[in-house]
Amino acid sequence: MEIGIVGLGRMGAGMARRLARGGARVICYDSSEAAREALAAEPNVACAENLAALCARLEGERVILLMLPAGAAVEDTIRDLLPLVSAGDTLVDGGNSYYRDSKRRALALSQQGLRYIDAGVSGGVHGLANGFCLMLGGTAKSIEIFEPFARILAPDAERGWLHCGPSGAGHYAKMIHNGIEYGMMQSLAEGFALLAARPDLDIDPARLAETWRHGSVVRSWLLDLCSEILKDNENLAGIAPVVADSGEGRWTALESIELGVPTPVITTALMARFESQGRSDRARKLIAMMRQRFGGHAVHKNP
Repeated sequence: MEIGIVGLGRMGAGMARRLARGGARVICYDSSEAAREALAAEPNVACAENLAALCARLEGERVILLMLPAGAAVEDTIRDLLPLVSAGDTLVDGGNSYYRDSKRRALALSQQGLRYIDAGVSGGVHGLANGFCLMLGGTAKSIEIFEPFARILAPDAERGWLHCGPSGAGHYAKMIHNGIEYGMMQSLAEGFALLAARPDLDIDPARLAETWRHGSVVRSWLLDLCSEILKDNENLAGIAPVVADSGEGRWTALESIELGVPTPVITTALMARFESQGRSDRARKLIAMMRQRFGGHAVHKNP
């Protein structure tokens, strides 16, 4: 029972360790020598110096898990793997690829006799200890081949992983998952901002968050994280008010427009992230100038 892993970032390295500790033999590769060295002492894990060496060390029908950023990194790696793999091998994309790209790749690879699984993965840096949630798209045969590894990676052999449907379904499910995540995070953040805005009521946000964790209808892992964060740094000192967006929220919003399905919470959460990145600064400046011109309102100048 062996698997190849390409990409040893925070998720990839954690998955390699969990698989190895679950009894699988793991052959892995990352372009970073430091990332490879970090796994050198892990039992059942061996690092290859390049993709050719990784493929050569895997026996029989290969299963290769790609844990790479969506886009060019996945595309380029699949292209580089094609001369090295054989009909019957299975490639698993465990990154956050766009589901339309996954459908295209699955079709192209199937024409060369290769199996392809789009695997949405959730669990973050805690997945090594707690398990990863897996949303899988692909043919029944492909999922059957990957199932032993899914059972190790998941929080429980019987729960926390799902064959969602045909190619594209896994990454579609993960896209929606991340859109929901955007909305949940935004809601929690706004609520705690409102609490902080009334210091006269003397509410301790950290203690309130801890209280909500027990029996409240808003209890969740994200609330657990809020509780930890506010205990450590109640005023969030030293944290810049900038929130990145990695793509899934945009794709979810675009999908809602194409399908005509309203997603106001998810879309507003995405817009809030854009706003935090300074993308509304020009519009705000123009609004300030319009208010000055029609109403004589003061305009604040940069120091």
